[in-house]
Order: sequence, then C-alpha cells, then structure tokens
Amino acid sequence: MFIIGEKVVYPVHGAGIIEAIEKREILGKTRNYYVLRLCTGDLRVLVPVDTVEQAGMRPICDQAQLQRVREILRDSAPAWEENWNRRYRLNMDKIKSGDICQLAEVVRNLSLRDVAKGLSAGEKKMLDNARKILLSEVVLAANQSLDQANRELDAILGAHRV
Repeated sequence: MFIIGEKVVYPVHGAGIIEAIEKREILGKTRNYYVLRLCTGDLRVLVPVDTVEQAGMRPICDQAQLQRVREILRDSAPAWEENWNRRYRLNMDKIKSGDICQLAEVVRNLSLRDVAKGLSAGEKKMLDNARKILLSEVVLAANQSLDQANRELDAILGAHRV
C-alpha cells in the first residue's frame, strides 16, 4: 500500500507523486483510487488501489538503481534485432515491464540505432515515449529538474557518437 506524498512509477505513463486516495464510483463500481500526479505533462491518473500489483506500480528507484541506469546508458548496444516488428515488440515489452533498467536499454538501443541507421516513425515515437518515462523517474529519483535530467541523458548518449 502506498501513502499520500509517495513517489511512484506507473509503467507506460511514468513517475509521479500520489496526491490523494479517493473513493469513487466509476462504471457503477465503487473503489478506492490513488490519484497520481505525473511529473511530466501535468497529467493526473486514477489507479485502482486493488490493481496496483497487476498494473506494476512501484516505488521510484533508489540511488544504486539510478547509477545502474547511467551505466546501462553508457554501455554499447548489443547486436540489434533486424526484424522491425520483432524489435518493436521486444522494446514494447521492456517498456511495459516497468523496470527502469529495461527502459534504459530501450532508450540506449533506439538512440544508437537512430544515429547508425535511422528509425521508422513508430520507433521514433517509441523512443520519445521511453525517454519521457525514463526522465520522469530520473527527475524524482535524482531530485533534478527536467532540463537537468534531459541534458544529462543527452550528454551520456552523445558520448557514444564521439
């Protein structure tokens, strides 16, 4: 159970802060909901309290995990899957996992592929979404502004180009 003010990650949407726990009737069913304010885009999401495990909602990463994310971003990408459809599904599964390390792999791999070979429109959109989700958690975990986190990510990924 999470508490008001706790920083959490809601996979596919990103990181935010629980603003309230409210009882609401939606579609004729009364349930308790976490009111989650996402840190990017000023979006509020209602997450049923009884489905957080299935949804994969979790506390934000700690400093050790954040350091591991930076290491993953600095690593070279493994050989990538050449089949676009398979590569897309593998990356989408990693994003949906809610694991920040897998998310960092998606950002790194797609960023490097974009430089080396370019990305399709679908993969560009996926990269943009994965970056936003990753940055939202980094902002809360590292207590940085979005601009600071964005600059750090660009610097790490840009080092691959040198």
